[in-house]
Amino acid sequence: MGGSTSESITGGRVAVTTTQFAPEWLALRESADAQARSAELLEPLHAALTEGELVIRDLGCGTGSMGRWLVGRLPMPQHWILTDRDPALLARAAASLPAPATAVTDERDLTLLTAADLTGTSLVTGSALLDLLTAEEVMGLAAACVGAGCPALLALSVLGRVSLDPVDDLDVALEAEFNAHQRRTVGERRLLGPDAATLARQAFEGLGAQVHTRPSTWRLGAEHAALTAQWLQGRVSAACEQNPSLTREAMDYLRRRLDQCLSGELRVTVEHEDLLALPPR
Repeated sequence: MGGSTSESITGGRVAVTTTQFAPEWLALRESADAQARSAELLEPLHAALTEGELVIRDLGCGTGSMGRWLVGRLPMPQHWILTDRDPALLARAAASLPAPATAVTDERDLTLLTAADLTGTSLVTGSALLDLLTAEEVMGLAAACVGAGCPALLALSVLGRVSLDPVDDLDVALEAEFNAHQRRTVGERRLLGPDAATLARQAFEGLGAQVHTRPSTWRLGAEHAALTAQWLQGRVSAACEQNPSLTREAMDYLRRRLDQCLSGELRVTVEHEDLLALPPR
């Protein structure tokens, strides 16, 4: 969501702010993420894991929300390798990992991981990660996991489908521009955005992995007003960056939506998908 100007609720009114991909955003979304992640995938994951201490590498760990969600759901001793490029986020994640799990941090570019790097890894995890990668990077990640013979649990990949209640005439146009922005080219990297979940499934299956997928949908209501407001800001800002001609209409739209959010009227459904890939037997 990084660094774009948008609007927010302040004292019951709309005010201009700057939205950033930051610990504050990660904290806002953690509860919705935890409710959305698929616990159903843990049954086939349990069956695939070996006895003894698990070595879990969490890719793009952020502040460690995947660890906080998963540690208590796996009844084995666990050692986590928290992987990210942001040292401040790594420090937060390591400090917040629930006991009795242990953790080390690994500051690196996760897109360069190879099967050799994953030797001895019991499980690779990631959350809200795949849509930020390119097709080559997703295929490389699949090859590294399958080559190392370790399962991968990759949660909360966006699918590009959102519904808002009440409906607004600008919803469809903003969704199209937002999804196009998610697929934008950054430097020489073309991001996958909502195409990532499908490509990841195909990449793992193409390497012989057994793939399970389940929906992991955000369902945001009045109790998620702060998250919904921040999500709206980032969505509208990205759509306007993609198509500046929408800006005037989009700012009016944002004011309407933030008013509905503030009153508790707005309901939002954001579709994601969780993927569990088990290596060939």
